[in-house]
Amino acid sequence: MSNASILIVDDEQGIRSTIHDILTDEGYAVETAADAREARSHYSAGQPDLVLLDIWMPDTDGITLLKEWADSNVPLCPVIVMSGHGTVETAVEATRLGAVDYIEKPVSLEQLLATIEGALEQKNAPAATQVQRRRQASVEIPPGKSAVIRAVREQAQQIAAQTLPVLITGEPGSGRDLFGQYIHSLSDKADGPFVLVSGATMTDDNVVDQLLGGGPQNAAPGLLEQAAGGTLFVSELQGLGPRAQSLLLGIVEQGTYTLPGHSQPEPVKARIMASVQRTSGDGLRADLLAALGVLQLSVPALREYVEDIPELLRYYVHSVTSSE
Repeated sequence: MSNASILIVDDEQGIRSTIHDILTDEGYAVETAADAREARSHYSAGQPDLVLLDIWMPDTDGITLLKEWADSNVPLCPVIVMSGHGTVETAVEATRLGAVDYIEKPVSLEQLLATIEGALEQKNAPAATQVQRRRQASVEIPPGKSAVIRAVREQAQQIAAQTLPVLITGEPGSGRDLFGQYIHSLSDKADGPFVLVSGATMTDDNVVDQLLGGGPQNAAPGLLEQAAGGTLFVSELQGLGPRAQSLLLGIVEQGTYTLPGHSQPEPVKARIMASVQRTSGDGLRADLLAALGVLQLSVPALREYVEDIPELLRYYVHSVTSSE
């Protein structure tokens, strides 16, 4: 039970009444507003401890109202946005404006109460506790309950138990990097660093410095040294030029590398993973793809598991919130 005050803003009378009764039974002090005008009146009369805000309303929508509150000089209380027609872009925009969470309609009672409780706890938690929670949440499980995404997670778990190189394929935005982090977090190198680098940043001119370091006169460690004891993940492998591909191939095949200015090879102490859109074309060497693709994981496009969109929306909201 709680005596926290909550403002429900929704143009649908049935939803307002249902949520009002549920939260009142839980001990919350509840006010309701049917539109932005009523919401402004309640908010200015005395800021509530939390707002449940519908995105799609006539006249002034929830995003516009949230922006008004965010632009005011008054600190924004926790706002949870609700929508039956949400998109990733809308959820992310709401979060950028200060929303702490997102709920998909029709609202689940269990999810509603848990989300409200979590938002209020986070609001009242000491700063040190909030930092610790963010650290504990740094290991992300790729979201989704569909059979498609569950199968990919299970395959990732099997790959994590091995130590061989990994090649992750999939369309841009499919979550390849996230699955790379997931594999790392389940592996025996989970306590080590996860070093992510885009192949597009490793040109033929700088790849030696990037991967190996600057040599005896330059103390800056290369990516392989930075990733020692953990994982080096090369994202968008197709961005590598010919020289960069050749260097990476030698490192993967031999399991050693030689620092600039040295003659003694060093053992590779990091697991190497990479992501690519497809396993043919794009100017990539077939032998490099074969060396990295001893273990392969194919991440499906979102259109193959659309039933997971509500959970993905909540995931992206939390991701944006925790990164700010």
